Amino acid sequence: MKKRHISDPLAEARRLEQERLERERQEMIMAQNDISVISLDNNIENSYIGQGMTEREPEVLYTKEAKRVVRSLNHLETRRVMLVNTVVGTGSVGRLVEGLYNTLTANGYECMVAYGRDTHPEGMNAYRIGQDIDVYIHGALSRLTDRHGFYSKRATLEFINVIEEFSPDIIHLHNVHGYYLNIRVLFEYLKTSGIRVIWTLHDCWTFTGHCSHFEYIGCMKWTTGCYSCEQLSEYPKSVGKDNSQRNYADKKELFTGFDDLTIVTPSQWLKSRVEQSFMGEYHTVVVPTGIDTSVFHPIAEERKDDNLVFRLRNSLNLRNKNVLLGVANPWRTRKGIMQFVSLSKLINERCVIVLVGLDDDQISSLPESIIGIGHTDSVYELAALYSMADIYVNLTLEDTFPTTNIEALACGTPVITYRSGGSAESIDDTCGIAVERNSVQGVVAAIDTILSQKGIAYTADDCVRHAMLYDKETRFEEYIREVYEGM
Repeated sequence: MKKRHISDPLAEARRLEQERLERERQEMIMAQNDISVISLDNNIENSYIGQGMTEREPEVLYTKEAKRVVRSLNHLETRRVMLVNTVVGTGSVGRLVEGLYNTLTANGYECMVAYGRDTHPEGMNAYRIGQDIDVYIHGALSRLTDRHGFYSKRATLEFINVIEEFSPDIIHLHNVHGYYLNIRVLFEYLKTSGIRVIWTLHDCWTFTGHCSHFEYIGCMKWTTGCYSCEQLSEYPKSVGKDNSQRNYADKKELFTGFDDLTIVTPSQWLKSRVEQSFMGEYHTVVVPTGIDTSVFHPIAEERKDDNLVFRLRNSLNLRNKNVLLGVANPWRTRKGIMQFVSLSKLINERCVIVLVGLDDDQISSLPESIIGIGHTDSVYELAALYSMADIYVNLTLEDTFPTTNIEALACGTPVITYRSGGSAESIDDTCGIAVERNSVQGVVAAIDTILSQKGIAYTADDCVRHAMLYDKETRFEEYIREVYEGM
């Protein structure tokens, strides 16, 4: 066969793409012709056409396969994705959703974000589910009944109308908790919609009867069936009754049985919990959360008033001190605040602990050996704080995959963390040390190890090199490659 001479590679690529699209279109048409449709029977009263009546075409109910074909025919060139989360543009998950929206759009997808609280970034194609009053009512009723996720029915029905109008090929769920969705209404619709569902889990709420985390108390009821919940005072807080057994049964009914659902987790730890739960029937992919390495990077200290690292060390009187930094929002016992109090009694006078994200009451109650700083919304201030620190110490007692570890590494600071949840997954032996939970003495030994090898091991270059594995653009592209297009 004579070879075709390719004088214009771009023109040839366009021709091949047009041929591929035409083949797909013909295949879709053939598939649609093969799919049976079910006519809805009119009742007996309407089966006779009398005077003044005109005969109507029978209504048609398409099977899920037919719906999927129709959607594919409508979007041969443009793939549509709807992203759903409590918030967008703020918080770690909200920033992830915003980043996915931007990356997907840049890769030719048509996207919409549906969210339940606050506002959305300017210029984004977005829809808010419900209003503030809906969130307040949902939250209040949840407090009284422990039925979080089973209110906001009207707002969810209106949202389904938006889904139908947008007609996405993929719905990518993130946090569906947060007092803004009725999970029964939403998931009963999704099961019959023919839309492919991707669900990124950021905690354990999906497969428990109440809580979003259980590692702190060591609970394993979620593996077989929740009852007599010990964490009603934790999010989503209930002051009324314990409905954990009913919630567990309802979630199991609603969340299982999908034909086309993919689970994504940010850590191997959470993936293993999903596989132990009633969600274990689904294929689960691990895609770690990424960070913005254009913001989080080492900031060198310079003796200038406009250098934030220089100003921080001076204002906090940290000259000639080894700074041990901790960051959380909010700080609670299970985030390790009391662990730091214990640690402050064991470290030498050359070390000082700085905790960021505390409220006024927490700051006033700290021992003199710990410096407390309030919450900051500025990622640039955080980058300066990470850069100023000698070691970032994360003593959380439960977490899925804390991005603060990676942010610190990206700023050139080695990490010490407990082996809690997926926290230790973000480091290796070149840039940090993982210690068993509640071993404050182990943390002291790890601090001594890192400080004694300063400039030799656990260097800024080592930390930054490892952090680049979690650059957000790399992780967003992994989402597209492994989840959107790889399944």
